[in-house]
Amino acid sequence: MLRRTLLATAAAASLAAPAFADGTMGKDIVDTAVDAGDFTTLVAAVQAAGLVETLKGEGPFTVFAPTDEAFAALPDGTVATLLEPENKDQLVAILTYHVVPGKVMSSDLAGQQLNVATVQGGEVMVDGTGSGVTVDGANVIAADIETSNGVIHVIDAVILPE
Repeated sequence: MLRRTLLATAAAASLAAPAFADGTMGKDIVDTAVDAGDFTTLVAAVQAAGLVETLKGEGPFTVFAPTDEAFAALPDGTVATLLEPENKDQLVAILTYHVVPGKVMSSDLAGQQLNVATVQGGEVMVDGTGSGVTVDGANVIAADIETSNGVIHVIDAVILPE
């Protein structure tokens, strides 16, 4: 599988992990992302794509969630273009590429290299053999944020399906 990452941002060590309020287990994936404050672009994209109800659904889901910084590092105009109604299908494909069915914790990935099927239909390459975990080359900068319907792993880049 060819891996492609839309951008490469600063190393994980230079990024501050988002602040999550205590007690996120009672909140679903969307509410947890909203409350964190570092995912306004992701939440806006999920709304524009019509995926809010899905990600508030029963799940479980594993979401590799790019931060606002990851979206800001995209080429100028990329996010605005994706949010236009005529690009909804492309936006849905990108967002669902960041979602894996089931609840996958970091301990499930440690020491392994795996191709993992996404909701979009493609596969992401997850590499847990190094000092951290990467997903299609994006660094996981905060892991195992449990929600009522799954888990969020924060990544430092937006990843793209092939």
